[in-house]
Amino acid sequence: MEKSKVYYTDFRTKLGEGLPTKLKRLIKKAGIEDIDMNQKFVAIKMHFGELGNLSFLRPNYAKAVADVVKEMGGLPFLTDCNTLYPGSRKNALEHLQCAWENGFTPLTVGCPVIIGDGLKGTDDIEVPVNGGEYIQNAKIGRAIMDADVFISLTHFKGHEMTGFGGTIKNIGMGCGSRAGKKDQHSNGKPSIDPDVCRGCRRCQKECANNGLEFNEETKKMTVNADNCVGCGRCLGACTFDAIEFVNDAATKELNCRMAEYTKAVVDGRPNFHISLVVDVSPNCDCHAENDAPILPNIGMFASFDPLALDQACVEACLKCDPLPNSQLYDRMHSEDFCDHHDHFENTTPDSEYKTCLDHAAKIGLGNRDYELIFVK
Repeated sequence: MEKSKVYYTDFRTKLGEGLPTKLKRLIKKAGIEDIDMNQKFVAIKMHFGELGNLSFLRPNYAKAVADVVKEMGGLPFLTDCNTLYPGSRKNALEHLQCAWENGFTPLTVGCPVIIGDGLKGTDDIEVPVNGGEYIQNAKIGRAIMDADVFISLTHFKGHEMTGFGGTIKNIGMGCGSRAGKKDQHSNGKPSIDPDVCRGCRRCQKECANNGLEFNEETKKMTVNADNCVGCGRCLGACTFDAIEFVNDAATKELNCRMAEYTKAVVDGRPNFHISLVVDVSPNCDCHAENDAPILPNIGMFASFDPLALDQACVEACLKCDPLPNSQLYDRMHSEDFCDHHDHFENTTPDSEYKTCLDHAAKIGLGNRDYELIFVK
């Protein structure tokens, strides 16, 4: 198989050219203008950030992409689907309010903002997964599937379950309706070590499904396995490492399901993908906070191949040194540190991402072999 092309540029700018202009130049060089967008609906999938989080992509980047689409005659809209957990994006009204407060309005991004799975996260459509081993029909937000052209704009960062949140996660998990998200998460159940649990209840605030119960006698948190959907929010909320997933296969199956959901979204229509490795927080932008970046700002990447794009971003990250005063740096200098020789697994040892990339290649989502082309 011929290597996929991934285009890359750094965050250096010259006098008179800002980063949005540089991003436009990058995606044009990567071939976005080869797509026929004239009078076509173009979904630009991104993450609007949870309220309280400041590591999500700035609206300026979204506007740059929307501007290029409009130059090509396309009809762009920014989109994301509702969340499975509590927060400020679990229904369309709160989701839109969150997007607006974080700076994503038609005025700032130059196009409408549409929540892909409707008011309550139930407006989805079942999409067959060609070659799927875990998912036969993916439940995808209807507005996303109604679009003629699909573009993903991703903030590349760490993630407490999947190691990193890149293009495949932005598409697969992000485009799933609430039912689709539960489909992907459903196999894993956490356990809580009572000797480590401090009884702070922080994890319970992140659970939308009554999957965590506090024992008033022991002052420890416990798991209600009947209610738990395995979404992993509690894992990211616990700062004492008291929570782990008892079934190692759970994360691996989540990764495989996520890759299959991604394939359902992109199959059969023009698609293009952009990933910005900037403000690399240790956890997802779904958190109502963000910790210090674990790695330096690396650059902007673009490709027609979502798998090659994730592979290129991972390898670029692994070549960098961790930043001091970060979660990764602190873990690497702790007394009980076990080196996984991988920045993402060292940040969150229970996370795992290689299964996702392996399975994506297996089902024909893309190619892990790529040619990296630098754009000045």
